[in-house]
Amino acid sequence: MLIIVRRTLALASTLAFTVILAGCQHSAPPTAEQARALAAEQQQVADVARQHLEQIPPPSKSLYMAVKSLSAWQNPYVTVQGEMVTLHVMLADANTSTMGLGGMLRPAGARRQDLNVRVSDLATALNAIPEGSWPYGRVIAVEEAHNVPASDRPQVRRNIENVDKTLSDLGIVVYDWADSGRS
Repeated sequence: MLIIVRRTLALASTLAFTVILAGCQHSAPPTAEQARALAAEQQQVADVARQHLEQIPPPSKSLYMAVKSLSAWQNPYVTVQGEMVTLHVMLADANTSTMGLGGMLRPAGARRQDLNVRVSDLATALNAIPEGSWPYGRVIAVEEAHNVPASDRPQVRRNIENVDKTLSDLGIVVYDWADSGRS
């Protein structure tokens, strides 16, 4: 009986060690062909998003320049962080009447959605925003996250550059909220 228990324990420990080693393996970096395929897929996603976003009218500078705070901003806006971006979207009011607009039964805050998105998936996320959520036209306010640790600032700056490039490639005007001098 003791021999069977020892063999079972030895087998179990060997099996556990094998499972642990299998779980600790790192995947190899992508080959050049895989990198090209990934780049082609990302380009295709950007092309589809660009076509969809072309249905939204060009930005109206007189509308969005009059906004004094991000809480009053009606278009989507992006908060850039170290690991991701937060896409803030104000959905259009489904009720077209003016009765009770902005009141207790139809609060604007209930229509706001905050989505955490990887920078690489920003084009796909923007493509999913309904046309009614763009009252100022194709313009997005971009802000840097507040209270970013000093060690994360270089990554945040790189992400801001990537977000600006993505938005420009999609034909969206970037409104840098920090440069506007508003809070």
